[in-house]
Amino acid sequence: MITNTLTTLRVTRLHLLHLIENLTTEQLNKVPAGFNNNIIWNVAHAISAQQGVCYTRANVPFIVDDKYYTPYRPDTKPSGFIDSAEVDIIKGLLISTIDKLEIDYNNHVFDNYTPWATRYGVQINNIEEAVNFVPFHDGMHIGYVMALRKLV
Repeated sequence: MITNTLTTLRVTRLHLLHLIENLTTEQLNKVPAGFNNNIIWNVAHAISAQQGVCYTRANVPFIVDDKYYTPYRPDTKPSGFIDSAEVDIIKGLLISTIDKLEIDYNNHVFDNYTPWATRYGVQINNIEEAVNFVPFHDGMHIGYVMALRKLV
């Protein structure tokens, strides 16, 4: 059931917020040697990816400002320093985008979902499968955040 997946997604995103709560803005922005991104990029990428997987693939406009979508798409990297005000907005979007996703799902805005295959070979045919994919993707980036935390 999608409600269970949304609950899992909220819990994992709250865990991600907990992982970064005591880090400074400088730590969130630091790109350690050997890496091509930073902690705040990974956090914002989770938001961007969820928007792409759920909204864009359903031919529905994404619900965040484009500055929280396009710069964090796959194959991008940090393009500048993210200040504390923007960090706070990104943190808020982690949960608010899931709340809006649930509302939009219940209002059937994803009924014209276009099937596709992820870069990991996962076939996604409908919004339920898309929502089920998001915690997997977030989990990978939580792993990156955990590794980056040790280096900042």
